Amino acid sequence: MPDPARYSALIYTSISLAIAVIFLLATFTTGFFYPPVARLGGAVWVFILSMIITMPLVIPYVKKKRKI
Repeated sequence: MPDPARYSALIYTSISLAIAVIFLLATFTTGFFYPPVARLGGAVWVFILSMIITMPLVIPYVKKKRKI
């Protein structure tokens, strides 16, 4: 059984990375209105914000499911 802290970190990091990739793909499909620096900076910003949001949601959920 993996460590719950590492397991929850893997989950919320994966979710945040997926959201950032979706944001990056959305900026490419809407046309080339934004410069590359703005796209990458926005993706980093979305990644950081989604980490802030998903951390407090995922950690208690994993602890509850693992019964710690």
